[in-house]
Amino acid sequence: MNLPEEGMLLRIFIGESDKYKGKALYEQIVIKARELNLAGATVIRGIMGFGAHSRIHTAKLLALSEDMPVVVEIVDTEEKLNSLLPFLDEIMKDGMITLEKARVIRYRHG
Repeated sequence: MNLPEEGMLLRIFIGESDKYKGKALYEQIVIKARELNLAGATVIRGIMGFGAHSRIHTAKLLALSEDMPVVVEIVDTEEKLNSLLPFLDEIMKDGMITLEKARVIRYRHG
Protein backbone atom coordinates (compact mmCIF):
# COMPACT_ATOMS: atom_id res chain seq x y z
CA MET A 1 0.00 0.00 0.00
CA ASN A 2 1.27 3.48 -0.84
CA LEU A 3 0.37 6.64 0.97
CA PRO A 4 0.62 10.08 -0.60
CA GLU A 5 3.05 12.48 1.04
CA GLU A 6 0.12 14.65 2.11
CA GLY A 7 -1.96 12.36 4.31
CA MET A 8 -4.27 12.96 7.23
CA LEU A 9 -3.97 12.01 10.89
CA LEU A 10 -7.10 10.91 12.72
CA ARG A 11 -6.82 10.99 16.52
CA ILE A 12 -9.43 9.44 18.76
CA PHE A 13 -9.29 10.32 22.47
CA ILE A 14 -11.14 7.88 24.71
CA GLY A 15 -10.83 6.14 28.08
CA GLU A 16 -9.13 2.80 28.57
CA SER A 17 -12.25 1.36 30.23
CA ASP A 18 -14.63 2.45 27.44
CA LYS A 19 -16.40 -0.57 25.96
CA TYR A 20 -18.41 -1.47 22.87
CA LYS A 21 -20.26 -4.80 22.79
CA GLY A 22 -18.27 -6.03 25.77
CA LYS A 23 -14.84 -5.37 24.27
CA ALA A 24 -12.41 -2.50 24.71
CA LEU A 25 -13.46 0.42 22.50
CA TYR A 26 -9.90 1.03 21.29
CA GLU A 27 -9.69 -2.62 20.20
CA GLN A 28 -12.95 -2.36 18.24
CA ILE A 29 -11.67 0.79 16.49
CA VAL A 30 -8.42 -0.90 15.44
CA ILE A 31 -10.28 -3.98 14.18
CA LYS A 32 -12.66 -1.78 12.13
CA ALA A 33 -9.72 0.24 10.73
CA ARG A 34 -8.13 -3.01 9.57
CA GLU A 35 -11.42 -4.19 8.00
CA LEU A 36 -11.53 -0.91 6.05
CA ASN A 37 -7.94 -1.49 4.83
CA LEU A 38 -6.62 1.67 6.43
CA ALA A 39 -2.84 2.05 6.43
CA GLY A 40 -2.43 1.27 10.14
CA ALA A 41 -3.50 2.17 13.64
CA THR A 42 -1.65 2.69 16.91
CA VAL A 43 -3.11 2.76 20.42
CA ILE A 44 -1.26 4.92 22.95
CA ARG A 45 -1.99 4.74 26.69
CA GLY A 46 -1.54 8.01 28.52
CA ILE A 47 -0.16 8.36 32.03
CA MET A 48 -2.30 11.36 32.95
CA GLY A 49 -5.11 13.43 31.48
CA PHE A 50 -8.60 14.84 31.71
CA GLY A 51 -11.46 15.34 29.30
CA ALA A 52 -14.89 16.93 29.05
CA HIS A 53 -15.81 15.96 32.64
CA SER A 54 -12.59 17.60 33.98
CA ARG A 55 -11.87 14.55 36.14
CA ILE A 56 -8.12 13.84 36.40
CA HIS A 57 -6.99 10.33 35.46
CA THR A 58 -3.48 9.45 36.60
CA ALA A 59 -1.15 6.46 36.90
CA LYS A 60 0.40 7.71 40.15
CA LEU A 61 0.76 4.90 42.66
CA LEU A 62 -1.40 6.49 45.36
CA ALA A 63 -4.21 7.34 42.97
CA LEU A 64 -4.12 4.40 40.57
CA SER A 65 -6.79 4.84 37.93
CA GLU A 66 -8.36 2.01 35.97
CA ASP A 67 -9.55 4.43 33.28
CA MET A 68 -6.38 5.89 31.81
CA PRO A 69 -6.55 8.12 28.74
CA VAL A 70 -6.09 6.30 25.43
CA VAL A 71 -5.38 7.79 22.00
CA VAL A 72 -5.90 5.84 18.78
CA GLU A 73 -3.93 7.32 15.88
CA ILE A 74 -4.56 6.42 12.25
CA VAL A 75 -2.83 7.96 9.22
CA ASP A 76 -4.26 7.55 5.72
CA THR A 77 -5.96 9.61 3.05
CA GLU A 78 -8.85 11.84 4.09
CA GLU A 79 -11.26 9.83 1.95
CA LYS A 80 -10.33 6.54 3.62
CA LEU A 81 -10.40 8.03 7.11
CA ASN A 82 -13.86 9.47 6.41
CA SER A 83 -15.07 5.90 5.82
CA LEU A 84 -14.39 5.19 9.52
CA LEU A 85 -16.33 8.19 10.88
CA PRO A 86 -19.86 6.68 10.75
CA PHE A 87 -18.63 3.70 12.80
CA LEU A 88 -17.01 6.03 15.34
CA ASP A 89 -20.21 8.05 15.60
CA GLU A 90 -22.13 4.86 16.32
CA ILE A 91 -19.83 3.41 18.98
CA MET A 92 -18.49 6.46 20.86
CA LYS A 93 -20.55 7.87 23.69
CA ASP A 94 -17.73 10.03 25.10
CA GLY A 95 -14.42 11.24 23.77
CA MET A 96 -13.00 13.50 21.09
CA ILE A 97 -11.96 13.00 17.47
CA THR A 98 -9.55 15.27 15.60
CA LEU A 99 -8.37 15.28 12.00
CA GLU A 100 -5.29 17.12 10.81
CA LYS A 101 -2.87 17.20 7.90
CA ALA A 102 0.11 14.88 8.19
CA ARG A 103 3.22 14.82 6.01
CA VAL A 104 4.09 11.17 5.39
CA ILE A 105 7.88 10.83 5.27
CA ARG A 106 8.05 7.04 5.01
CA TYR A 107 5.58 4.14 4.97
CA ARG A 108 7.23 0.81 4.26
CA HIS A 109 7.10 -2.84 5.09
CA GLY A 110 10.03 -5.23 4.82
